[in-house]
Amino acid sequence: MRKLVFHILLAGLLAPAFLLVASPRAEAKSKKPKVLQVQTDTQAPASPSPELPVGPSRSDLTLVAPVAVAQMSPELALEIYERRAAWQAAFLASYSATTVIEAELPDQSQKGRYELLRSYSAPHTLKFKAVSFTGDGFVKTNVIHRLMQSEVDHVEKQQGPDTAVTARNYKFNYKGVKEIDGRQVHVFEAKPREKRVGLFKGKIYIDMLTGTLRRAEGQAVKSPSFFIKKIEFTTDYADFGIFTFPVHLHSWAKTRLVGRAVVDVSTSDYQAQGVSVESAGPATPAPVPGVN
Repeated sequence: MRKLVFHILLAGLLAPAFLLVASPRAEAKSKKPKVLQVQTDTQAPASPSPELPVGPSRSDLTLVAPVAVAQMSPELALEIYERRAAWQAAFLASYSATTVIEAELPDQSQKGRYELLRSYSAPHTLKFKAVSFTGDGFVKTNVIHRLMQSEVDHVEKQQGPDTAVTARNYKFNYKGVKEIDGRQVHVFEAKPREKRVGLFKGKIYIDMLTGTLRRAEGQAVKSPSFFIKKIEFTTDYADFGIFTFPVHLHSWAKTRLVGRAVVDVSTSDYQAQGVSVESAGPATPAPVPGVN
């Protein structure tokens, strides 16, 4: 029963980690997942909603919003953000990175730290390779391994379009300007169009100069389980070359049976490859919206 509770807990606690993932370029075919060194095997995705095409054509990419503006207006920044998300979904071929997962169950006095290497190949392959672990074995098996499995499932099941922070799933209201790590950002309130699992109510922060996402934070609008009373999260993003990736996720949950659960995921050293417009393999991608 204890393991079942933690399985349900992690499904909800870790959902915010994937809210901003754009839809991949291919459709998943169901396959039983594993935990470590998992390679899913899927096919091409169903077409996403017409509001935000995943695979823009060559002509679409040449008709992007104005570039090299000193400071974007809120409307332009939001438009560039969505165009960049669609562009990255279409032209990210692969990446590798280092991930450190720290999980703590304060009321159980247990915690663990796991360092891993991750590698992703679009649209359906995600692998983890263990580097080192310190801490309680229960946390490793029932918290961190389940976190990794949840991420693999997200890639395999192609859940990006249903949880991505775009106009398809959210309404955005402008709230002003703020500074994050020395960068001026436009702040938007994000309200989900539906109350369903995987969506949140909170804020997103978009860079005024680049139109890239810097932060998302909020609270899940629907619990995935009776055992979870509340889920809150903050995810910070950074640019690596022409791509944008999450660099830190802090997620906190309050549960009915096992108390609090806290997870921090830090990812660094991204090495990304893009595909050319002609899909000739890893090469220089087509022009990025909002970038010279």
